[in-house]
Amino acid sequence: MKRNRVGFLAVAVIGCATASAEGSVKITLDQAIQMALRHNHTLLAARTTVQQSHAQEISANLRPNPTAFVNWAYLPLYKPEDGYLSYLQNNTEGDMGLSYTIERGNKRFHRLQAAKDATDVARSQVADNERTTVAQVATLFINAQLADSTMELTEQNLKSFQKTVDIGETQFKGGAISENDYLKIKLQLLQFQTDDQQARLAKVQALSDLRQQLGYESVPVDYDVTGPFEYRPLLVTLPELQAAAMQNRPDLRAAAQGVTAAISQYGLAKANGKQDLSVSSNYSHTGGINALTFGWSVPLAVFDRNQGEIARTNYAITQAREQETALRGQVMTDVKDAYEALLTDDKIARFYESGYLEVSRRNRDISEYAYSRGATSLLDFLDAERSYRSTQLSYRQAIAAYMQAIEQLRQAIGVRSLP
Repeated sequence: MKRNRVGFLAVAVIGCATASAEGSVKITLDQAIQMALRHNHTLLAARTTVQQSHAQEISANLRPNPTAFVNWAYLPLYKPEDGYLSYLQNNTEGDMGLSYTIERGNKRFHRLQAAKDATDVARSQVADNERTTVAQVATLFINAQLADSTMELTEQNLKSFQKTVDIGETQFKGGAISENDYLKIKLQLLQFQTDDQQARLAKVQALSDLRQQLGYESVPVDYDVTGPFEYRPLLVTLPELQAAAMQNRPDLRAAAQGVTAAISQYGLAKANGKQDLSVSSNYSHTGGINALTFGWSVPLAVFDRNQGEIARTNYAITQAREQETALRGQVMTDVKDAYEALLTDDKIARFYESGYLEVSRRNRDISEYAYSRGATSLLDFLDAERSYRSTQLSYRQAIAAYMQAIEQLRQAIGVRSLP
């Protein structure tokens, strides 16, 4: 036991040292999701609704309290002629007793069942909140990856074009190009510098937004993300996805449980229409006579039989069923839309993978080589540079869109693992 503990501490120390040596702490998507499920404060607040509902079950299962009563009448405000004891014995009246309400219609059972059904709904709603939170974390994580990839691209572009500016300056000083051409090259550098700064800002903001979802205090301020940011083909079919969604979507489960809860509320309303019986026993001392009295009372259900609440809860059942039916259609629509978006983004990513990236790179390299030797015009070279930059940026955006389409599909079916 001690050896295992020492070994665990050693691994932890080495891990901390590695993270410190590498700089910022880096987290993967799976780690980010687990952090959010443990530390997201909005989600933690939502989970208390289940605990609150459990507490309502306790209240629903309680029986009515008995009522105790005591009274003593005709106490003297002066000293009686025959003395206090004799006066209290023969001239005052005292009563004490207990009363208890006996619930009819099996009210306690219906209250408890309605509370349990409400707890089931709350639990499924919290699970749906978790589904939404995971999807938000995944989207923000991919945004951070896109920003990081874009920042690497802009840094490379800036360094590469800075070499072009240096070559242009040398050519200008040597008389190989005009001052106007050199100034055009130098002005183009501004766009690369702007792109680099905007990419850095985008990454800072993406990490900041993601940190809020993870739980602000769960990661250090200088954390970063890591993981594959690439196109990975995914083979899924629409019928399988829709079947998985119908089985796993927690909001659909909550809607079905809402129907059950509405039926329980209807049963409780009917039970509340039954009139309760009150029984009591009373001991009385009056004028020296001791007596014991028993009694019962029940309201006469002539007017109020809880008709309005019974009718309302009956309509609420219809409402819950219609909401469930509507949500079933919405689930199928969500899966269909996410699936079609995935197919489209998959095709776009394949376009870039099929050779357009290599074409844009070769076009830029050839134009740069030709321009440096005076074989092409400055405008042609700058156009090739802009085309390369635009293609590379669009490719990264296409990868991010494809990865986010996968996450939207996971959100639509309600589970992380796709069939």
